[in-house]
Amino acid sequence: MLHEWIPRELAFLDAHVPTLFLAFLVAAVAIWLLDKWLAAWNLYDLVWYPALLRVALFFGLFSVFGLMVY
Repeated sequence: MLHEWIPRELAFLDAHVPTLFLAFLVAAVAIWLLDKWLAAWNLYDLVWYPALLRVALFFGLFSVFGLMVY
């Protein structure tokens, strides 16, 4: 399992931050890249409310990463 080798806390500039912070950053970068791709292909024209899609995609991806950690 993935959670066996991922520590619960990471040391970042002498501060202990939860591993979910790293998952948050990875999800944010992934959604930013996905957003650029969706905008380049004009796929937001097919969606009723693009901002809601962005938030839903982010929380879905962040949830998957969070479940992979814990």
